[in-house]
Amino acid sequence: MLNEIPLSFLWLILAVILIIIEASTQNLITIWFAIGALFAVFAALIKIPLYFQLVVFVIVSAILLYFTKPIVNRFLKVKKERTNADKIIGEKGIVIEKIDPLKSTGQVKVGGLIWTARSEDGTQIDVDEVVEVKEISGVKIIVKSINKTI
Repeated sequence: MLNEIPLSFLWLILAVILIIIEASTQNLITIWFAIGALFAVFAALIKIPLYFQLVVFVIVSAILLYFTKPIVNRFLKVKKERTNADKIIGEKGIVIEKIDPLKSTGQVKVGGLIWTARSEDGTQIDVDEVVEVKEISGVKIIVKSINKTI
C-alpha cells in the first residue's frame, strides 16, 4: 500500500505535520524541517531518487536552521521577567528573629513580607539589624548584614 502513495504526497504530509507541531509549540524549530520537507516535495515531483530527496530534506533543513535561527532569536528575543520573589533581591530588610545558623533560625521582613532567612557568610545577625537580600535559596532568603539598626 505504501508503494502506491507518491513520495511527494508523503513529503507533503510530513510538512503539514511539522507545521502543526510548530503551530502548537511555537519554538521555531520544526518550521525549518517543514520547509525542508517542502523542498523534498519538489525533488519528488521531478522524480529524483528517494535518497537524494532525503539529502535535500536534511541539507535544506540544516542550512535554514543554522543560518536563520540566530536571526529569528535576535528579533523575537523574549525579555526575562523577574518573578515576585526575585524582585526582593537587592532590597533591604529588617531582622525580626535573630538569624542563627547553628539553630537554623531567623526571619527578615522585606517589603512587608516575612521571610525565613540565613546569613550569607554563616554569621549570626541580631534582631533589628538592617540586611540586604543577596539571593533566594528555595524558600529562604540569603542576606548580608549592612551593620545598621533601627
